[in-house]
Amino acid sequence: MKTLPLFVMLMISATPAVAQSQLEKTHGPDCSGSWPTNMTFVNLKNAGLVDNRSIDFSKTTTVRLASEKIAKDLWHQVYHVTFIRKSGDAIDAIAVHDASDEECSMSGVEVFVVSNHLTPKQVPWKESPKDK
Repeated sequence: MKTLPLFVMLMISATPAVAQSQLEKTHGPDCSGSWPTNMTFVNLKNAGLVDNRSIDFSKTTTVRLASEKIAKDLWHQVYHVTFIRKSGDAIDAIAVHDASDEECSMSGVEVFVVSNHLTPKQVPWKESPKDK
């Protein structure tokens, strides 16, 4: 009887790995926090926009926005990278590169600095009086 709970626990703990594996097959590798993040920082540093002392690296975020399969085991990917200065100001950039299951650095990283975020976080849609 003790083997059944153990089996169930093993199945539950293995589910995220299986789901991640399927996600990677569908959308390619998730390189968040590695190649696109590091190369975005290098590009921003080379442009004189940041330096190692001004950034709170513990608050850096990288989110994959898009991933398109362009060849066998080759994905064209787009990431939103945000660095937070120690002053609290954010520096947003878009990083575009190619990745494979073996290597996130299948190409260089093209970096676009986001100068303004024109629309704030989305607020839930509210009915106007005309819609009622």
